[in-house]
Amino acid sequence: MAEETNQPEASQPSAEEQKPSPASQEAKLKSEKPAAGAGAAKPKKEKPPAVEDKPFTEFIEQHFNPTLKQALTAQGIDDVELNLSKQSLPIATANEQCWQVSGNWQNGQRQFKIYFLDEDISGPKAFSYATSGGKPSTLESFMIDERKITLDLMVLYTLQRLNGQKWLSRN
Repeated sequence: MAEETNQPEASQPSAEEQKPSPASQEAKLKSEKPAAGAGAAKPKKEKPPAVEDKPFTEFIEQHFNPTLKQALTAQGIDDVELNLSKQSLPIATANEQCWQVSGNWQNGQRQFKIYFLDEDISGPKAFSYATSGGKPSTLESFMIDERKITLDLMVLYTLQRLNGQKWLSRN
């Protein structure tokens, strides 16, 4: 006679329990689908760094000054000279030096400067102009409302400021 043990029978899942739920089937299908396109996902190409992210002097000398000169030439000013230098501000009490882009044309009869108070294009900036070799009478804030400073915006604002003096076109 066979001895019976009092161990519970191994429970077998019912037919309903064996079927995967519709939600789990969809999730499985989505994870098995290849990415749209040619099957395997292609690695993203790294974007080269923006010119605005380059070191300050490199950006000004290699990008801003040439682009501004080209834009001024397109406005009919072909004898413009642009220079980057570190000088004192043109006010009597200023002892600190800052980077300045100086522009002049018509044999120095028209001059302007963009002052970078920090060695950073996103930092505070100022603008001044003078005529006939004189000293600037006003130092104005420049590009103070812009959150993101780009090469194109810097050139545009400079052209707008010079045009405000009626130096670029006859209004």
